[in-house]
Amino acid sequence: MAIWTISRQLGSGIREIRTEIAKTLKYSYVDKECILGEIRERGARWEKWALEFDRSSPTTWEKYDWSFKGFCALLQSIMLSHSIHDNVILAGRGSNFLLEDIPHAYRVRFVAPMEQRIERIAAWKSVDRDTARNLATNMDRERAGFVHAVYKKDLTDPKFYDAVFDTGVTPADEIVRTVIEALLAKDKLKTEAAQHTLRMRAAAARVMAGLMIDTRLYVPTLEVICGDTELILRGIVRNTGQYSKISEAARYFAEDFPIKIELRFRF
Repeated sequence: MAIWTISRQLGSGIREIRTEIAKTLKYSYVDKECILGEIRERGARWEKWALEFDRSSPTTWEKYDWSFKGFCALLQSIMLSHSIHDNVILAGRGSNFLLEDIPHAYRVRFVAPMEQRIERIAAWKSVDRDTARNLATNMDRERAGFVHAVYKKDLTDPKFYDAVFDTGVTPADEIVRTVIEALLAKDKLKTEAAQHTLRMRAAAARVMAGLMIDTRLYVPTLEVICGDTELILRGIVRNTGQYSKISEAARYFAEDFPIKIELRFRF
């Protein structure tokens, strides 16, 4: 089936909508707990940073910090590893940008009027209206800041989504029906070529994450891109020893994908 990415405002009230669609189409849900569980397997250090950075707007210093870059690489790798499987919902964290240009990805954003969001948050969190309003506005700012730091794009811009639903205007049953129809239509675009592109993108993210979270291979300048037929590793290294270690690790994480090493030495 097609991949469904969800971006939503806090208090937009999509839990029942998401649950109904997931039940009907037998979709699994990749949310915070799922992601944290996989990050936890990489070590307590990364779990700590995940709890600190997840969907939070990083400070100017954090944007360039190795730990934030490592967390982002690991997060993207986890989401892409799930996206290559059928029937998956990716919740937030810029997943719509991560799957840009993937034809069988249906990228949706959910919004709602502030007053309705306040009512839902107040009931859910058992807080007063002022606190609920602050939670909504703070979360809007944090999520937008995180996405801009990672993808340099505006989370709220409708052009980055296949559909934007206002739950205060469109009835839930209509949204459910529309999304199911769209996912079934998107599934027809799931060609072998599209899957190959997605698998290659997932492999590139896996290589990047593997290199970034290994403290023995610290490289401040590094990127892994998808070529036409191979992955390409680019970066700057200090010596031949570092070159060899990084090249060996990159080939290991690339698994069956060919990878071209284009590391340069810093003189």
